[in-house]
Amino acid sequence: MVKMKLFTVGPVACRPEVLKEMSIQMFSHRSAEYVELHNDTVHRLQKFLETKNQVFLLPSSSTGMMEASVRNCVKKKVLCCICGEFGRRFAQVAKANGKEVVELEVPLGEAVTPELLEEALRKNPDVEAVTIIYSETSTGVLNPLPELTKVAKEHGKLTLVDAVSAMGGVELKIDEWEIDVCFAGSQKCFGIPPGLTVASVSQLALEISEKMENKGWYFDFKLYEKYQQRGNTPTTPPIPQIAALRKELEIIEKEGGKTARLELYRKRFEKIVKGVKDLGLSLFPKPGFESPTVVCVNAPAGMTGHDVYNRMRERGFELAKGYRQLGERTFRIGNMGYITFDDIEEMLKALAEVIGARR
Repeated sequence: MVKMKLFTVGPVACRPEVLKEMSIQMFSHRSAEYVELHNDTVHRLQKFLETKNQVFLLPSSSTGMMEASVRNCVKKKVLCCICGEFGRRFAQVAKANGKEVVELEVPLGEAVTPELLEEALRKNPDVEAVTIIYSETSTGVLNPLPELTKVAKEHGKLTLVDAVSAMGGVELKIDEWEIDVCFAGSQKCFGIPPGLTVASVSQLALEISEKMENKGWYFDFKLYEKYQQRGNTPTTPPIPQIAALRKELEIIEKEGGKTARLELYRKRFEKIVKGVKDLGLSLFPKPGFESPTVVCVNAPAGMTGHDVYNRMRERGFELAKGYRQLGERTFRIGNMGYITFDDIEEMLKALAEVIGARR
């Protein structure tokens, strides 16, 4: 297997210490050893996410939590904010679970604004919740989350937030921003192999879940809350990923905590963006709404996004293709997981060669 330097948007490269942690011998998920691991990981996550809410560890991809949030928190009708493919997925998941969906959609490259959400909620006062993608991985757009949740709460709506490519790399204050459900996968900013989803769930969401009918069993929030009191999960958890996540959280704390981690992401983002622009390339998102974890770049004249992706692979760098309808127009550079500044310099040098060779 060819060893690539990863600048993907997930799964991402992992620290050697994290991968080593996953090699521990297994133990029962009903043992005292697991309870200690579970409780310690949850406590560290609550601190990192600045929340007193329940934080659940789920054996699924983040799409599972899309479904869980809809089934636990929406009886009939939900408003879905869409600025890319993952906002659309949230809407599709809601429809597939029999919910009526109001779609608030903006053109690709643009963010959902508080003014648009205000107008949509005035026109649809009967929706029970609002779904928001914080960092839209398909377009590299960062939505103004605190402003959006403020509007939703002013209208008395639950806030269901996909923070998949944001949690761990972008500022996130769950309690201060009044987020009822917020989730992300292990394989993004936390830099852990896939298979684990982290989700915070508010007391209000739990109260609504308690009365919700036909919410299923596997993702029942109240069932998770019951097992959480024992330091456990209803079903077998991905123990290696949880051990790896605890190790990563320990490293974050040793390196200066959340503030230092977000500063690292910011500096890496700035270096990538400067390098891209120095090559004469431009970013796809509307200025001011760029995600610091997913750099979505317009393909250069004479090349498609797929061309750039394939030629970078030939040089040992795995970027990310443009997503679906943006496949020809863009390519993406992931700023997540274990990436060094030297890696960024090498990647940009290879990108310069690719761009220069197009003529």
